[in-house]
Amino acid sequence: MFYRKKVLKIICVLVALVSIALFIPSTAVHAGEDYLYLGGFPAGFMLNTKTVEVIGMCDVVTEEGIRSPAKEAGIKTGDVIDKINGEEVNASTDINNILSKDYKKYEIDLLRGEDKLKVEIDPAKDMSTGGKKLGVLVKDSINGIGTVTYIDGANQKFASLGHPVSDSNNKVIEINGGTVFGSLIYDVKKGVRGTPGELRGAFENGVVIGDAKINCACGVFGDLSKNFDYSSLLKIPKGDLDEVQIGSAYIYTTIYGKSADKYKISIIKVDKGNKENRNFVIRIDDDRLIAATGGIVQGMSGSPIVQNGRLVGAVTHVDSIIWIPAMAIRHI
Repeated sequence: MFYRKKVLKIICVLVALVSIALFIPSTAVHAGEDYLYLGGFPAGFMLNTKTVEVIGMCDVVTEEGIRSPAKEAGIKTGDVIDKINGEEVNASTDINNILSKDYKKYEIDLLRGEDKLKVEIDPAKDMSTGGKKLGVLVKDSINGIGTVTYIDGANQKFASLGHPVSDSNNKVIEINGGTVFGSLIYDVKKGVRGTPGELRGAFENGVVIGDAKINCACGVFGDLSKNFDYSSLLKIPKGDLDEVQIGSAYIYTTIYGKSADKYKISIIKVDKGNKENRNFVIRIDDDRLIAATGGIVQGMSGSPIVQNGRLVGAVTHVDSIIWIPAMAIRHI
């Protein structure tokens, strides 16, 4: 497991789901430019975090025998390496850079839950490489599948997910950039009453949508790749929360392949003053979507909502993105 998934509450077979009004960063659309390109297609997210977390221990083979400096120092799985000898650690490469310096001793600042700890550690000299090792496996990135909400062609930006990428304590994760890839949905685990379903997808490593820059309460935003072709996407006027009404609407999402389809929904509640940006609730009315998925499933977060020909919001739910184990696991 990577991050704990929270259960998505399915009200009935026709899923009612909290959704948000359309959020556009103040720098995203210039005055008078009221059109965006509609998303609804899947994306693979590879986000760099600003924390380096210990996910396991390993031994270091030295000329004197096998050692595990991290175990000797009392480091545990789940600890976050914050600093070494006062130098900040924001990526696994920072650890290697610090270890390469000619320090006579090493002291690590750790974050263990809410606690801050200091431990002294004696790195081992790896017999095969000659470099210093701590004997830990760490990760500094997170990966997952979600949905792109819109493309801002005028400013070469994109918006996705509709909710933040959060840790197990529902704290928004601070990111240090990242890459958003094209993705293919190849299977659906259908949702049933009380149990959320999920989309199953794979990254298209040769297709880059853009660079992730912001992870905030309304989703992941970033700069569009110069090579990403969005010319076939529907150009649509952006809506406003004041325009949202109880009644029929549409969701654009992908349940197989990489192209979005249009499905009927109803907006059944509007709450313009919601402090968590959960401004309306939708019900799935489309028999095709219900038959295929049971309603809204994990991985659809970010799917755009259109009412009266305008883009008015996106599907969202905390932790509804499918997170998979980080690909970049480093032996330090």
